Amino acid sequence: MRQVFIYPGEDGFFVAECPSLPGCISQGKTKEEAIKNIKEAIEGYVITLQEDKIPVPTETFESMIIAV
Repeated sequence: MRQVFIYPGEDGFFVAECPSLPGCISQGKTKEEAIKNIKEAIEGYVITLQEDKIPVPTETFESMIIAV
């Protein structure tokens, strides 16, 4: 289970990012597509780390929203 942030990108697509996996970012035309794509990106990221015998970062689920 991974924490994912989804937000509108500048190009009209939705961006999906998994902060616990550095560089694991995807996008989609809709939120649903972005979610589908980030799930695939996370799976591929983890598989690659495991194949290369690199430890998979743990998930902390620590987040905060601050209104300024």
